Parts: sequence; C-alpha cells; structure tokens
Amino acid sequence: MTRPLTRGGTFLLAFIAGTAIANDYAVQPALAAVAAELGVPLSVIALVPTAALTGCMTGFALLLPLADHLAPNRLVAVQLTALAAALTLAATAPGAVVLLAAYLLIGAAASVAAQASNIAGRHAPLGRRGTGVATVSAGMSAGILLSRLVGGALTDMLGWRRMLLLCAGLALLGAIAAAALLPRERPAADRSYRAALLSLHPLPRRLPKLRRAVAVGGLWYFAFNVIWVALALALAEPPYGLGPTAIGLYSLAGLLGFGALPLTGRLADRFTPGTVIIAGMLAAATGTALLATGLNTPPATALGLALFDAGCFAAQAANVSSVIGLDPLRSGSLTSVYLVLYFAVGALGAALAAPLLDALGWRGTALTALSALLLAAVLALVDVKTGLIRRTRQGDPRAQERKRVSGSRP
Repeated sequence: MTRPLTRGGTFLLAFIAGTAIANDYAVQPALAAVAAELGVPLSVIALVPTAALTGCMTGFALLLPLADHLAPNRLVAVQLTALAAALTLAATAPGAVVLLAAYLLIGAAASVAAQASNIAGRHAPLGRRGTGVATVSAGMSAGILLSRLVGGALTDMLGWRRMLLLCAGLALLGAIAAAALLPRERPAADRSYRAALLSLHPLPRRLPKLRRAVAVGGLWYFAFNVIWVALALALAEPPYGLGPTAIGLYSLAGLLGFGALPLTGRLADRFTPGTVIIAGMLAAATGTALLATGLNTPPATALGLALFDAGCFAAQAANVSSVIGLDPLRSGSLTSVYLVLYFAVGALGAALAAPLLDALGWRGTALTALSALLLAAVLALVDVKTGLIRRTRQGDPRAQERKRVSGSRP
C-alpha cells in the first residue's frame, strides 16, 4: 500500500498536466501564420489539431496502461522528455508533412496529462479522489485555456518555431521535477503489460457504466473541439481578421472553468458524478446558445465561452472520477479505454470544424455543438434516473436485513 499523495504532489501533477496538454492547443491561434510560412493551404494546417488528438488517442491506448505497471516518477519523466523531443521536431519542420507527423508524436507524449490525473486519483487520500482529480483537471483546463493566449502572444513576439522551442524547454523542466518528487513505488500489477493491452478491448462490452461514460463524455468533447477550432479559424478570416495574440485573448474568457473545478471535485465527492455532469452540460449549452448569436458582441462571446468551458471541464472531472472509481487497481486501463474513445470523438469534432464552418457558417457550427451538448445532458439524465430506479428496487441492504430479522421472530 503506497502512501497517499501529498497536496504538493497533487499540485505538481496539476502543473505537469497543464503544461503538457497545452502543447495540443498552443499553436491553434497561429495556424494562419504557420500556413503562410510553409506555403500550404490553411485547410491543410487546420489538420494539426486533429493530428495532435489522434496522437493523444495513441498515447492513451499504449501508454496510459503503463500507469498500472511503472512507478509514477519514472513514467511521467520519460513521457515529458519524449514530449520535449517531439516539440523540437515540430519547431524545425520544413513542411506540412513533417509538422503533422511531429504533432502526432506531441499528442502521444502529451497524454502524460492523463497519467497525471490517474496518479492523482489512485494515490489520493481516502474520500478525496474527486478532489484530487479535479485539482489536476483544473491544471489541465488552465493549460488548455492559457495555451492559446500564450501561444498567440509568443508567436507574435518570437515566431511560432521559437514558441515551440520554449514549450520544449518547459517540458524538460517538468521531467526533472517529476523524477525527483513523484512517488517512486511501482504498482503491484496483477497482469503483464501485454495482458493489460489485450484486456482493453472487452472492457466497454463488459462494463455498461464505462460505455455510458464514453458516450456522454465524447459528445461534449466533440462540441468543445468544434467550437474552439472553428472560433480560431473564424476570427482569423474577414470580417474580423484578428492576429494570433487577439485570438488567444478569447481563451481568457474560459478561466471560469478553472475556478469552478475545485468546487466540482468537492461536489463529486459529496454527491453523484451524474448530477455534476448534468449541471455542467446545461451550463455549457447555455454558453453555446450565446455563442450562436454571433461573434460581433465581445461581452456576449466572452460570457458564452466562460459558461461553455466551465460546463465541459466540470463534467469531465466528474466523469473521470467515476471511471477511476469503477476499479482503482485497474484505473490505468479503464482510463485508457475511456480517453481513447473520448478523444476519437473529439478528433472527429476537430476535423469537422473547418468543413462545418465553410458549409454552415459560425451560427450553424455553434448550433451543431449545442445539439451534441443537449444530447449529452439527456443521456446523463437517463443514466442518473436508471441508477436511482435500480437502487430503489434493490433497497437499503440494512433495511432489508432488519426486515428479515423482524420477520423471523415468533
């Protein structure tokens, strides 16, 4: 039995998760600048977010189960070192093909953010799993949100290549800290790594709760990527014509999601994750409805993005906590399956963002995301009601025992 993770260790994992996952998004405000420098159509460079998410799925499938087999300090340090190498490759890419290949590697290595969340949930003190996962999720949300602002500003100041080199240096610092400060105990795995990989495929079929978590989470991550990728593209084109820094500033509106996550963790520990998910989806849907009114009114856009991000991040923290809770000893494998399928749907959203924007315009794209969020809310509500009915039918075991004992008396 390993010692519970300290608060300092949890905050380090939050920092690592945020700085790692940020690399999937930091280049988004600079997509137009990258396309211009490499001399390729914007539609080709718009595939960079899709490549990063595809790489993440690969990392979740092949690397996340290692959390059940390797010591956290070694696992996280090696992945962060690989992330730094991949970022260096992207920074020196001579063309779109090498850049897209580099972002596949960046996405795979950035899946260390999920390792951090898993470690925080597995090593959390008793009754604090939701809080630990939410703390790391807060770091991830801050990384995602601030990455666009920082990435855009650094691109304007230094160029996108030097921006990526700075990100590589930050990844190396995280690797050094992880090697020195994270838990050194190796998990007591009940199966080999190969056996763990082979066991991933049947898990969704055997675990209905895992299937439902994937369905609901995938819908809001589809909406999340549709909105943010389409937003960056729409703001770079006429009539707005904004530069990378200005586009990145819009990410600040989502900082409400960062502030809401600590409360989300406490609510998930106290109530059911399903309740938190439904509330998050309703908040995200309200924000998306505001965004659908157009981008000509910055205050309305900012409020819409704030509600949208807060709802999506809160729901994700609750969902991951529930997945880890299915079997903490196999949390690496369970989280791997969840995130592979979750990011598969998210990658689809990123890939469809540009075509949707071309075909439907901003309003039609936002309404598409809104439909996905409302469907997620409905599925979560059905899941909660099903759970309540099941518990009601089964009854309180203690009450049943009292009734049996009472009925056996003469």
